[in-house]
Parts: sequence; C-alpha cells; structure tokens
Amino acid sequence: MKKKNIVAIIQARLTSSRFPNKIIQKINNKTLIELLINRLEKSKYLDKIVLAVPKNKKNKLLSDKLKKQVKIFSGSENDVLDRYFKAAKKFKAETIVRICGDCPFIDPKVVDKIVNFYQKNDFDYVSNTIKPTYPDGLDVEVFNFATLKTTWIKARSNTDREHVTQFIISNKIFKKKNLSYKEDLSNLRLTIDEKIDLKQIKQIYHELKNYKNFGIEEINKLYKKKPKIFKMNSEINRNEGLILNTGQKLWKRAKNIIPGGNMLLSKRPEMYLPNKWPTYYSKAKDCYVWDMDNVKYTDLSLMSVGTNILGYANSKIDNAVIKSIKKSNMSTLNCPEEIYLTEKLLDMHPHFDMARYARTGGEANSIAIRIARASSGKDKVAICGYHGWHDWYLSANHNSNEKKGILKDHLLAGLSTSGVPRNLKNTTYPFLFNDYKKLEEICNKNKIGVIKMEIFRNFPPKSNFLKKVRNLANKKNIVLIFDECTSGFRETFGGLHLKYKVNPDICILGKALGNGFPITTILGSKKIMEAAQNTFISSTFWTERSGYVAGLKTLEEMKRIKSWNIISKQGRKLKLKLAKLGQKHKLKLKISGLSSCPSFIINSDKWVKYKTYISQELLIKKILGANTTYLSISHNDKIINRYINCLDKIFSKIRKCENNDLDIDKILNSDVCHTGFKRLN
Repeated sequence: MKKKNIVAIIQARLTSSRFPNKIIQKINNKTLIELLINRLEKSKYLDKIVLAVPKNKKNKLLSDKLKKQVKIFSGSENDVLDRYFKAAKKFKAETIVRICGDCPFIDPKVVDKIVNFYQKNDFDYVSNTIKPTYPDGLDVEVFNFATLKTTWIKARSNTDREHVTQFIISNKIFKKKNLSYKEDLSNLRLTIDEKIDLKQIKQIYHELKNYKNFGIEEINKLYKKKPKIFKMNSEINRNEGLILNTGQKLWKRAKNIIPGGNMLLSKRPEMYLPNKWPTYYSKAKDCYVWDMDNVKYTDLSLMSVGTNILGYANSKIDNAVIKSIKKSNMSTLNCPEEIYLTEKLLDMHPHFDMARYARTGGEANSIAIRIARASSGKDKVAICGYHGWHDWYLSANHNSNEKKGILKDHLLAGLSTSGVPRNLKNTTYPFLFNDYKKLEEICNKNKIGVIKMEIFRNFPPKSNFLKKVRNLANKKNIVLIFDECTSGFRETFGGLHLKYKVNPDICILGKALGNGFPITTILGSKKIMEAAQNTFISSTFWTERSGYVAGLKTLEEMKRIKSWNIISKQGRKLKLKLAKLGQKHKLKLKISGLSSCPSFIINSDKWVKYKTYISQELLIKKILGANTTYLSISHNDKIINRYINCLDKIFSKIRKCENNDLDIDKILNSDVCHTGFKRLN
C-alpha cells in the first residue's frame, strides 16, 4: 500500500567550497539541477519535489529560477539537518526521499526501487549508500519523518548537522537496510564536486544522449564499452566531502587554478598534514587561529612564518594602520612615514646611514644583492642560509649534479632550477654556517664581490666566526650582507648582529618589522647604499603606506614592552621542557634555533613519519604545530605547558614505535608530510 505524502527533498546551494555554482553549470542548455529535477519528475511514487536551499541572497537566485518547477524551502546554510527537518515539516512529508543537488544523473527507476522496498518493509531507513555498490551520484535515501525528527533532536556534532543522515547511519537505535546493485560500481563517480567531474559528466551525456531517460543500466554498458571515460575523476575518493573540512576542500579547488595551490611553500598543507590540515583561516587573534569552519586552534607552529611577534591582530598596530588607510593607502605623492621609519631604524642601528624598502624578504634580498654587486663591481656571491626564490640564489643548484642540489643544506632540499638561466652557474657559492675554511676557500678561488649570510638559524656562531667573516670581507674588499629577515627583533631590538657586535655593510630586516603587515628594510652604509643610484630598482607598491605605519607602531610597541625579552624567556623554558621530554622518553632529541623560535628533530630514520604524526595528534587537540615554534608575546606558560603535555603523550607513542612495539604506519591517518620542495599536481 502506497504510503502518504512521499516527498523528495533536494539539498542544494550555489556556495560549494570546491566548485561554486556547480549545479547551475549547463549540459545541452539545461542546468544540472534542472536535469536532476526532470529525472525525479519521472518517478512513479513521489508526491512532491522540494528544493531546500540556504536562506541568503546568493541562493535566492536559485530559488527564483526553479520556484515554478518545484516547491522551495529556505533555511540554515551550515545546519543542513535543520534545513531538511523544517522543509519536511513545512510540506508535511511522511516519507522523505533524500537527494543531493549535485547528482544530475539520478535514476528515477533506482528511486522507485528503493521507495518501493521501503513501503513493503518495516525499516526506519533504506538506502543504497551504507555499503555502496551503485555509482557515486545515484545515491538515494528513504526514511520517515519520525526518524528525521529524532535525528534533528539528538544529533549534536557539526558533521551530523551538516550531512543530515550520518547520525542515522551510525546510530543503532534505527532499523536500517542497504540495497545493492547486481555488481559493484561504487568506484564510478557521477556526482559533481570538482571541474573534472563536470567534464566527465558532459562526455557521458554526449555518449548516451540518444537513449531517452538513460539510467544505471545504460551507464553500466557504457562503462564496459568505454571505461576510459570513467577514469577522468577516479582519483577522487567517494564521499570525500564528508571527510574534508572546508579548508581542505578549498585547497583542492586552489590547486586547479593556482600553480602550487598558494603563494608560500611553508603554508602548504603538505608541509604538515596532507589532506587533514585546515589550510585556510577565517580570523586570527593573539596566538589563536579560526579555520573556515570556525574551529579555534592555538598556533604553536610558525605564527605566520615569524611575522607576528606581537600576536595576531594586535589592536594598537591595526588601529594605527586603519587610521592611515582612511586617509588613503596610496597617492601620486609619497607617504612621509617612510622617512619617519628610516630615521627610527637608523637611530637603532647607528652604524648604518641609509635604507631602502620592499614588501617581502625575497624582494629585499634581491635588492641587497643588486646594490652590493653595483658597489663592488663583482658578480659572484658566497651565501650561507636561505635567501628566497630569485634566480641569483637558486642558480647555486646549477653548480651541483645532486638531485637535491647544493642548497639542500640551506633549509630546503629539492629547490628546482627550472626557469633559472643555466649561464648563472658558478655565480653563487654556498658555504655552511661556522665553516670559515670553506668560505675562505671560495673567496680565494673565485672573484667574490658579496658575502651574504644569515647570522643564526639553528646554532650560534662559534670561534669568532662572524668576526672572521667580517675581517675576510674587509681584506678582500667584499660587501658583507647579513640577512636578518628571520632573526631580527627576536633577541634584540633590531638586528641580532647588535648582540654579537659585528656590523655588516648591509642588513636586511623583515618579517616581524610590521607584525604581519608587509614591510622589509635594507639598511646599509652610505658608501654602499648610494650604488643603488647607479642601477634601476623601483616598484609601485614599495610606496604604499600601511607597511611604514605598521613598522613605526610595531617598533614603538616592541620597545615599550621589550618583546624580545618576553619571547626569548618563554623560548628558553620551552627548550628546557623539550629536553626533559626527550630524556624521559629516551628519544634522541636534537634541539636547535633561537630561543624565541626553537625547533627539534628526533634522530631516527622514521623522523618524517614522526613529524607528521606529531602534527596529526596536536591537531586533534586543536593545536597547530609540528617541530618548530615561533613564539609571540601571547604564548604564556599555560599554553606552553599544554603543548608540552600533548607532546608527552605523543613522544610516549613514538618511543613505542622506536622499540617496535607499535607501527607508526598504523597510527598515521595521513600521507607523510613533505620536507622540501615538491611539485604539487
């Protein structure tokens, strides 16, 4: 006997994270959502078709377009379960057929088969999705209003509220049944989540357009005849949207339209926890970051790669910048703040006479090299450390036949020289920190015009290393550059070279100078810096106002609270606690870095897997972290102690892995993180 008021409710929206507006893409002049509705209209059992959309201006366009064809309900965007329940209640549905709006090839015969089975049997929930054998995109779920109401009342997690029937499927209080196809086609994707899905759907439609109302049988025959068509999107996991958070979905979308996915290697999720890392933020404050799903994390990782010593969204700095922006951030004329900032920086570094500015460290490093070469009249450069992405730096890897390149010992392995002119080979020569003999050898064998180096990354200088470098530069008339993009403002008020009392000819200060606003400075002696007048160095956005204003206010606030002392003190505590943890768990822990940005590794051939596991377990505790922490003034004792307590449990598991009592591969829920440059497909 046919049960009353069987209502198909289609959940749909135009604001998909991975593929916005996907359901209004067209095939043969019909939108995908119209194709779906047309197919549902051929069902023998449905009394009504309802489109349940989010209540906002964007999705109103969808409602207006389809209101003549189907009933419309507008409700919560994120609480889809609430939207579903209220739609069912409004239209007095006794039996609900759940359909997703991104399934344009829904088969009315499959719908009727499942509805018919539900009618003839005593189940709360019947579907073809619990143990899928039908292609993804032919999903049908049937349940009664009482089951939906119980779910609406009891489901609490974000996942259960977003995915409507997850609570039903996972809860034993409901009587459930799964219907299977005659063979397993669950590996096929007929749904739309990404642009490659649309390409495949269009090709299938083209192949089957002569079949009126084609369904699973015709699709199966095509699959057996032309399986290649169905391989286009075969790498996408079924129900991937259930597993991925909004940030991860955005990352998949980004990789299709942005080479490498983003602008900075250090912020790629593959560097931490592939397919699990939140990736994008909605807001940040102090040392906390909220992801796109409004989940709050404590940042015990890079604090935006060292830019925010004074914490995220520092109100004093932000307010100063906002006030200046209201007076216009750009103009045909120059902003006076670049003079004020220069005077301030030169007061802090009286051994320098002049300054130039850029927005990024990579730009500033290239500017410094250009000025130094112009001053020395010599092209060749000796380097120590990481100095960015430009040709002059990456060309060092042309010197080596090793796959990972000479620069593998300078922070990142595998930096590609693709696109870097080969005739730059043997113009840049790397040497390791504290290896004075190697530097001396390079300078004796080559006509070196510039020595460019970080003065601290992992370990401090030994045996008067910096003074020896300074003396060598003086002796051979070489321009000495200290790259302090990272080390500046972390142990002193300004460049770390102030602590070691060794003055370079040029110093680069960046990252923390604007506390998150883009500003980097190149400071130098007048004799060297005036060489900039002999070469062309110029860029429009080096003149924008916010960076200079942020720099001035950041310096004022740093000086007021002596931020370098605060973060160094907390870092010393953290290093001590890490050392004790290593001893407790008998792990070969190697701790390095400035006190204010300590780093550790575990000496083990499984280290990369352990690093991934650390990020995995910290993320569960709502901590962004791995093995390096850039401290800010917001990282108090309570936060550090919580981090250490989490690491204590993680190290205990790692110890078991080292003893072969536990298999790291079995407790890792992610691919292993990257440790150097890798091409992302």
